Amino acid sequence: MGVKVDVMDDFYKLLHPCMTILVVSISRDGKPNVMTCAWNMPVSEDPPMIAVALGEESYTSQLIKESGEFTVNIPDERLLKAVWLCGTRSGRRADKFKLAGLTPAPAKKVKPPIISECAAHLECKLHDRVEAGECVVFIGEVLEAYCSKEVFEKGVWNVEKIGLPLHLGGRLFAVPTRVIKP
Repeated sequence: MGVKVDVMDDFYKLLHPCMTILVVSISRDGKPNVMTCAWNMPVSEDPPMIAVALGEESYTSQLIKESGEFTVNIPDERLLKAVWLCGTRSGRRADKFKLAGLTPAPAKKVKPPIISECAAHLECKLHDRVEAGECVVFIGEVLEAYCSKEVFEKGVWNVEKIGLPLHLGGRLFAVPTRVIKP
């Protein structure tokens, strides 16, 4: 595959693109906060669990530690400006829901809300957390998972009907448009 070059400064970007999600947490006084996250993955089917890696010092990390709950919301490409805003501002000083034009809606089993405009939602109870450098990996047990039936068919995303933003790094995103098989 040609000449290899040193990319140690950007090593993690070799693992991109990554699914871009919006993580919602809630303060003790009931104020929701939303943060963009591209470092996420499923970690168990039984019991259902996912992991999200967030900055240790982030407001979202603080709120998840306090409340023990969070929601994961899957946006489509129409929400890309909101996705960018929610990943570049702190909720300590701003209402990112209001700034991004997002609508919080009640979740079914946890206190943090879901985001109405998103295509899918996972409601999570904190199972564990692991410190990893400047990040904390939150492992959440998925209590509920639901999505728009028009875009998720037979257990997979229909990429012809929804543009899922995948983070490449910095301000760059990609949107898959076709399905292939080996």
